[in-house]
Amino acid sequence: MANTTRQYRVADQIQRELAQLIRDEVRDPRVSAFATICEVDVTSDLSLAKIYISAVDDGEDAETVPALQKASGFLRRKLASIMKLRHVPELRFILDDTALKAEKISRVINDAVERDRKLTDNDD
Repeated sequence: MANTTRQYRVADQIQRELAQLIRDEVRDPRVSAFATICEVDVTSDLSLAKIYISAVDDGEDAETVPALQKASGFLRRKLASIMKLRHVPELRFILDDTALKAEKISRVINDAVERDRKLTDNDD
């Protein structure tokens, strides 16, 4: 989404500031201590920021994203006091399950290789 230099700069600053705010200011126990902001995409008019969140495991992901979405108003106000923008974008938190999908694919590949290895060992 970020096409202009300004969009990249705003997205980068939102990512840095939100990471610190989530770590230091959010007190919701549903937010994983291992939550990571993978990416921030900002629309061209800077009205919306999509924040892709990943945690260590599925259970933590399931609770972290809704908890952060509930705290989005608080986080947006904090960002407004930190950032020098006329309007701080609406924050929309989205689960980034890329790492989990990659891990599942890797497991399937490893299992297939192991089965193939056993078949070739039995043929000899």
